[in-house]
Amino acid sequence: MTYSLTWDLDSIFDGGVESEALKQRILLLDDQITEYQTLVTDWNPDTDKPEFKQFEIIMTVQEKVSNGLGQTFSFVNAIQSADVSNKEAGSLLAGLYTKHTGFQNAEVLLTKKLTSMPDATWSQLLETPIAKKQGVTFNLEETRHTGKRLLSEEEETIINQLSTDGFNAWSTHYDTIVANITIPFEEDGEVIELSVGQAFNKMMSSADSDTRKRLFDKWEEVWSQQAPLFADTLNHLDGYRLTNNKLHGITDHLQIPLEYNRMQEKTLTAMWDAIAANKQPFVDFLTRKANLFGKEKMEWQDQDAPVILGDFEEKRYTFNEAADFIIENFNNFSPKMADFAKMTFEKSWIEAEDRPGKRPGGYCTGFPESQESRIFMTYGESVNEVSTLAHELGHAYHSHVMWDLPAISQDYAMNVAETASTFAELIVSDATLKQASSTEEKINLLDIKIQNAIAMFMNIHARFIFENNYHEARKHKVLTDTEITDLMLEAQKESYKDSLESYHPHFWASKLHFYIDSVPFYNFPYTFGYLFSLGIYAHAAKQGKSFEDEYVALLRDTASMTTEELALKHLGIDLTKPDFWQAGIDIIIKDVNEFLELTKPYV
Repeated sequence: MTYSLTWDLDSIFDGGVESEALKQRILLLDDQITEYQTLVTDWNPDTDKPEFKQFEIIMTVQEKVSNGLGQTFSFVNAIQSADVSNKEAGSLLAGLYTKHTGFQNAEVLLTKKLTSMPDATWSQLLETPIAKKQGVTFNLEETRHTGKRLLSEEEETIINQLSTDGFNAWSTHYDTIVANITIPFEEDGEVIELSVGQAFNKMMSSADSDTRKRLFDKWEEVWSQQAPLFADTLNHLDGYRLTNNKLHGITDHLQIPLEYNRMQEKTLTAMWDAIAANKQPFVDFLTRKANLFGKEKMEWQDQDAPVILGDFEEKRYTFNEAADFIIENFNNFSPKMADFAKMTFEKSWIEAEDRPGKRPGGYCTGFPESQESRIFMTYGESVNEVSTLAHELGHAYHSHVMWDLPAISQDYAMNVAETASTFAELIVSDATLKQASSTEEKINLLDIKIQNAIAMFMNIHARFIFENNYHEARKHKVLTDTEITDLMLEAQKESYKDSLESYHPHFWASKLHFYIDSVPFYNFPYTFGYLFSLGIYAHAAKQGKSFEDEYVALLRDTASMTTEELALKHLGIDLTKPDFWQAGIDIIIKDVNEFLELTKPYV
């Protein structure tokens, strides 16, 4: 089959940001938000009980607004991702943020009314048909619990309105800076200007050591030149977040990310403690890999470089080959998952073309009104990028199996979101290993698989340490770019056990995740999802295709219970204990040991 490298957005709104259908949908949003605000303002729980018919209408309109905002936000953001110079898209996003503020104001009032209900009235509400839909009771209880710390309606409205040109604006300001950054690189006697996405892909996956080194030096130089701008952005973004927390009586900066991910601090601590106790095998892996490159210690830019030994040539996958490979191997586990992936390729839901002007990174975004997803990435034909493609398809499949649920019960947290994506990635990485035809190829593929663990146990651990220390310091002062850089370097050295020859001090500036306003601590959920998916994968391997329906049931519950409850119900495990985390780490240590054994003759 031949598949398109560019996505189809016209089936969502024909005509891009100039789409008449998009303009009409945004205008309808204004009417729906106004209707929602009026309904919530006029609602009196005492006169609405016991049937709560008015509340049912409120929930119906709430879903329409939520889906409409999701549909338009996703579309405009997709346009801007594919062309960072599109100024009209940026303007539309700013307008949508303003509309979202109006929706948030009504949400605050509704939450306050739910929170102030007497227990007897609340019990009556939970017996209504709309509350008994899958997951809704849990989400309403969650809303009532977190709503107890809200300030007055007037104060919350002011905060929401100020966030448009404060909190949200600093986040989008980061995108504006990055859109104007290019990385100069000399190739074949000619200096070319690479977008940050192109430069990153080339730097981290090139088989040529000199190319990696020259690109990394330029990469660090460019981000360091802009460091004062990024320091301003990060200081104000997180300063706003910390102030907002303080106003709501929250002094622990981890409270909100833990609540958002519906997990206990005991679970997070158990996970990081298990990882910290098992660093040495991964240090040994990095050192061995450096030795294979003719170096004593690993350098930052070499971590994701391919290990190519003997006359082995790294396998390349065209986009079409990658699609067929993913579909085939998804089918070995789940025909439903394979059918979904096939449809995604056939309907051109993926933006994969390698061209200038695209933002870096990759993501999957949902269109709730169309009940479709779109995947964004810059595809480069390496085995790594086949895994990335599978990863994003995992996200899309997760949304796909939940579209029929109430919108409020589709709002799964980031940690479990990363479970489905990493699970899909594991299917593909194991499939490539099974097809290895030589020792050299197996070494190459083991390296690629272990790279993921290095990212989760070392790189992301460094991000968590940095962000934790940065937030603590930011409570007391505005930090200079030099101070932030020092915190980043210290975190990397701690996480990597001081095992690298060189580090990436300005990683804090180059990483988008630190500047996302919607989700604080955009790091530990990745590691959680990685290890959690290992547990699911091991369970699935024992049951084969019979686990398909159980897997779908688990995914459908991800927004309807706490993380600990989800694990206990579907896997029978206690996430607050070290055993589960150690079992997952042991799986990867086994791969590391095999890599070390196979590479002995080459050092």
